[in-house]
Amino acid sequence: MIKKFIDKLLGKSAGAAASKPNFGKRTEVPPSVHKIDPTLVDRRAVDVVRTLQEAGFEAYVVGGAVRDLLLGLRPKDFDVATTATPEQVKSLFRRAFIIGRRFRIVHVVYGRGREHEVIEVSTFRAYMDNAAAEQVAGNERTSKSELAGMTHAVDSSGRVLRDNVWGPQDEDATRRDFTVNAMYYDPQSQIVVDYHGGMKDAQKRTLRMIGDPATRYREDPVRIIRAVRFAAKLSALGFSIDPKTAAPLVASQALLADVPQSRMFDEMLKLLQTGHSIASIEQLRKLGLAKGIYPLLDIVVQHADEPFIKAALLDTDRRVGEGKPVAPSFLLAAVLWEDVRKSWQRRTEKERAHTVPALHEAIDEIFDKRIGEVSGRGKLAADMREIWVMQPRFEKRTGSAAFGLAEQPRFRAGFDFMRLRADIGEVDEALADWWQEFSTADDLRRQDMVDQVRDEQRSRPRSAPRAADAGEAAPAAAQPRRTRAPRAAAPAGDAAEQPAAPRKPARDSAGQDPDAPQQDASQDEPELPEGEAAPKKRRRRRKPTGPRAAGPATEGGQGGGDAA
Repeated sequence: MIKKFIDKLLGKSAGAAASKPNFGKRTEVPPSVHKIDPTLVDRRAVDVVRTLQEAGFEAYVVGGAVRDLLLGLRPKDFDVATTATPEQVKSLFRRAFIIGRRFRIVHVVYGRGREHEVIEVSTFRAYMDNAAAEQVAGNERTSKSELAGMTHAVDSSGRVLRDNVWGPQDEDATRRDFTVNAMYYDPQSQIVVDYHGGMKDAQKRTLRMIGDPATRYREDPVRIIRAVRFAAKLSALGFSIDPKTAAPLVASQALLADVPQSRMFDEMLKLLQTGHSIASIEQLRKLGLAKGIYPLLDIVVQHADEPFIKAALLDTDRRVGEGKPVAPSFLLAAVLWEDVRKSWQRRTEKERAHTVPALHEAIDEIFDKRIGEVSGRGKLAADMREIWVMQPRFEKRTGSAAFGLAEQPRFRAGFDFMRLRADIGEVDEALADWWQEFSTADDLRRQDMVDQVRDEQRSRPRSAPRAADAGEAAPAAAQPRRTRAPRAAAPAGDAAEQPAAPRKPARDSAGQDPDAPQQDASQDEPELPEGEAAPKKRRRRRKPTGPRAAGPATEGGQGGGDAA
């Protein structure tokens, strides 16, 4: 009684006592029970574990990789946890880099260029009571100088801003989020270490939060998004979120407002680009989180059933499933295309603006309205702009325009975008087929294709010009075409036996070549005397300076994705 009275005076409630963490009981699961296939473990992760163990440290593959291995899946990424500090880890590997402030970890890099692989190594962390942590009034940005010397700090809402206090393995397991992500696998002994019933939850196909869910969401609100992402990823295997874990999700959603926008942007991309975007949107709707997590994500969820955005999401999921690269610029360009297209159409039709300047103005408007400064107007925004600006250029297939477009570094991304538009009927399917053939043809075949388009355009009646819609370049003003007197017909047989001497093009009074192609490709040809062949036009073709920029465009999707 006296102890309870003193605790009450000191403000220690029964609830506080009940919130004392349970570090669980160490359980070692042998290979005969977990049945993990060792061949699914990345050799570089095995090398990192072996190197750390040979140096006298404990080391395990940890997290989602262990969960996937238990489910018979090949993990995409491998993380390692160890008793070694970041400085000690760095000293053991030739190419290792310490990164992060909130959580200091080490990236051990294998290989170079696009083929490089990163194994992320973290040090076992101690479980820290947030009530005992140092507290700051602001966030990571406003309190940067104050946080510089802290190892464990939280903001006024209880969100962890620093967590770099090292501890034993059982405490490290307790500070992880879900039980199925808190297991440790030793590829040397092939033992799985489990503290919180992760094996049982994996067998029951349950996502359960370690500790009190509301408290854990307050510590790190991004766990709300992680819960959605894991539920989406594992839903095909029968996983669902434990009711107690799901209950505080909606009420905790407001905590995401304090998370830095750059981190929210990255988490949004993880939801949409890890191969389960459609399932993620279904989970957001199912859990009552369809609106309010992040403005750009709200747009995706709201318009996910529209044909073009759905086609882009399905295409992204397909490419990830096939191990192909995807680009955030491509998917975001698809998500915002309808906004750009409507703004562009309004400027060209109502405001009578010129086509290309109107498109750039529409893009600037949508960037300001939908993206803001999250992307820094850097490479992501530049790639999105380039994809959009290419769209009207696909309508121009005569002269040197087609050759020039096919040589653009981002041609493939622009073509794949146009192909998706054709799939939903926004542009003519024949146009997409033409460009697909053009992108894989040799120069002679390309020239034949361009000539054929020119002839078809010239044969159209002048009284019925093709209308240009919002997704098509406005036709150029018709220019008067000069005609020249026909030459005398050569004697029969001479033309076949003697090569024609090179003819210097005639120039008019303005110094222009009257035979040069005019801007208006639909203009009729001048009439020639019967039996007279149309003179051949000389074309100057720019020689490519390197390999084909386009590459084969035979699979659809985001061919330019790895450039982003």
